[in-house]
Amino acid sequence: MPEIKRHKNAKSELKPIDAAALLKWYDKNARQLPWRTSPQDRAAGVNPNPYFVWLSEIMLQQTTVPTVGKYFAAFTSRWPRVQDLAAADRDDVLKEWAGLGYYARARNLHACANKVVDEFGGTFPTTAEALQTLPGIGPYTSAAIAAICFDEQVAVVDGNVDRVAARFTALAEPVREAKPFIRSFIQQSVPKRAGDFAQSLMDLGATICAPKRANCLICPISKNCLGTKSSDPTNFPVMPPKKQKPIRVGHAYVVENDKGEIWLQQRPEKGLLAAMTEVPGSEWHKVETLMERPAPTHPLDTHWIECGNVDHIFTHFALNVTVWKANATKPPASNGWWVKRADLNGEALPTVFKKILAAALNE
Repeated sequence: MPEIKRHKNAKSELKPIDAAALLKWYDKNARQLPWRTSPQDRAAGVNPNPYFVWLSEIMLQQTTVPTVGKYFAAFTSRWPRVQDLAAADRDDVLKEWAGLGYYARARNLHACANKVVDEFGGTFPTTAEALQTLPGIGPYTSAAIAAICFDEQVAVVDGNVDRVAARFTALAEPVREAKPFIRSFIQQSVPKRAGDFAQSLMDLGATICAPKRANCLICPISKNCLGTKSSDPTNFPVMPPKKQKPIRVGHAYVVENDKGEIWLQQRPEKGLLAAMTEVPGSEWHKVETLMERPAPTHPLDTHWIECGNVDHIFTHFALNVTVWKANATKPPASNGWWVKRADLNGEALPTVFKKILAAALNE
């Protein structure tokens, strides 16, 4: 196992996680999730649905369980099998995904469904190694599917598990600097019930060993937890120094015609928010301060009204957009389409463009 730095107060010997105690707790306290097979059903021989598990894991990347619930329900209602998703029009998939963010996930989702159908006969591979050959499936997602669906004894380490491991080991380093150690540490505890073990750790981190609290008195693995033995287990994980996000600025142009329709267009196939729907706008320029914003270059020679600014935080930068609105019958670009206000929710609009439209349309 890779070397670890432990907190100065953690003088006890590091022991593995008690998988038996954790699974006993999970059998009684497992969260009911629409994509999950309960431990009771699993024990009765009911196998998890790999399509549901894969879909939920892709959706849960950078997104919370409550947010994912409605999207998961919509997707599985419209496309109940991986074959149905593969046969869907990609633009329809992007529209259903709109609002979940990280839109490369939606494009890879559709590509992955097609590969599962075309190359694997509609059946997901059963090992983490084989699953990683599919679009959009990396080390974490492949391990999650392989463990949860097929009980492959591999460590599954998401954000909740990172936190549990950091507290259990009294990790003195930020999690991002100790990934190999955490994976190795979890791996040594994985039992034959690998899928239930993975989900039990996730549930423990979501409910008992939560981000801002640690209910050690009812934790099934607190006996050997070095964080519990410290002065305050919520001191872990150690937070890395915060970095200021770079700032980008730009302009967005909302055009409405005399029928109450809004002009929309599709973003390029590659790059940020690729193939999603947008309103016309400028490039997003990197600046040091908002005062450095370039002047607008309106796409139509008409009267424009400034509708304020919209802020949006992406993973790697903070965006501030000045929103402009004009009424015109002429399209502002050669490629695009008019959409009625009432139909905007049916378009593949990322959250930032929903904000822009709301600012322009006073909604």
